[in-house]
Amino acid sequence: MDDELGDFEPGDILIEDGLISEIGDSLSADSNTEIIDAKQKIVIPGFVDTHRHMWQGALRNILPAGELSDYMEIITGRARNVFRPKDAEIGNLLTALSAIDSGVTTVLDWSHIGNSPAHTDAAISGLRESEIRAVYAYGAGADTRERRFPEDLRRLRDEHFSDSDSLLTLALAAGINADQWNLARDVGARISVHVNGTGDLIPLADELGSDVTCIHCCNLNDREWKLLAENSVGVSISAPVEMIMGHGIPPIMQTLEYNITSSLSVDVETTVPSNMFTQMRSIYTLQRMQVLNPDISRTDNPPALLTPKEVLKFATVYGALHNGLNDRIGSLTPGKAADLVMLSKNDTNISPVNNYYGAVVMGMDRGNVDTVMINGDIKKWKGELVYPKMDELYERAVESNQYILREAGLNKG
Repeated sequence: MDDELGDFEPGDILIEDGLISEIGDSLSADSNTEIIDAKQKIVIPGFVDTHRHMWQGALRNILPAGELSDYMEIITGRARNVFRPKDAEIGNLLTALSAIDSGVTTVLDWSHIGNSPAHTDAAISGLRESEIRAVYAYGAGADTRERRFPEDLRRLRDEHFSDSDSLLTLALAAGINADQWNLARDVGARISVHVNGTGDLIPLADELGSDVTCIHCCNLNDREWKLLAENSVGVSISAPVEMIMGHGIPPIMQTLEYNITSSLSVDVETTVPSNMFTQMRSIYTLQRMQVLNPDISRTDNPPALLTPKEVLKFATVYGALHNGLNDRIGSLTPGKAADLVMLSKNDTNISPVNNYYGAVVMGMDRGNVDTVMINGDIKKWKGELVYPKMDELYERAVESNQYILREAGLNKG
């Protein structure tokens, strides 16, 4: 996904000390270099998710037919109120490993489980144990006496995010609130904010900047779109959730019309799958449907039809940009971290491959993810996660699930 380097078929990638040092055809290496044979693989940058509520891992698929009002009442209303710190930790660990399993190497954890400092510390611990690359976006949580949002952001920076070489970086899962945005900037954290009401952004027009990512944005007015474009604000689209839960039509057409970069995000596994293949296909098919049907298009002069390569950029290059990590990840580029995915191209669901970008975006799924590397370390190998305590984790996740359902008065089914 590096436009200057282009694509290689075949090609070699040399990795040293966790970084991509060279890419080319028939590279040479010394006799001590470990060789991975990827002849039957397509190698891409790891997927980058820009917004996922990872603490909800034990509540997957609990609302397959839920609308936004159901989510607010059941998940952020009843369930969140009974979460223990260890439930947040288990949810984050389970979600992170499932992300790695599907080829996601970086995710922004929009962690609005900040019920107490113990909850936030536990959520961070789950991310760290998974060894995923993550942006921890500190959020408010339930309204408890122990909650320290947003001022606890300073402590989190000092205690958990002082190591510049860490896989974890800090952001603020903010409201539409200038004081919160100023606090984030004061501690050097990016700002990630849900925006879905017409006119909500107007009062913060002077605060918008390239360090802000706005999520959803289905109902923004034209003035707000102009503000986002003028201030280089990115938009994170969660198309399946937005369509299923009733947020509105995912704003892929608006982002293209105003030349705003789009990234993709899973949002909530309470309702949708955890992989980026679903996200890419949703936005690709939606945009083409709108362009090719003038009666539902926003304009008489719609943007050009998306290509699979452009959609893959949303899931990699632009995701890295919106997570503030584009100097480290997002493309296979010498000098960047070796965060990459090897996809099997000789599997029955995809072989024979006739178009590489089409195969990745339109034909593949989690089962094609053969190998995942983060910072040069292998986290999935030959289709199996490299995590030694899966059985123990499943047991912890089931216990957490049963506890939450019982205490929140929820039923399965």
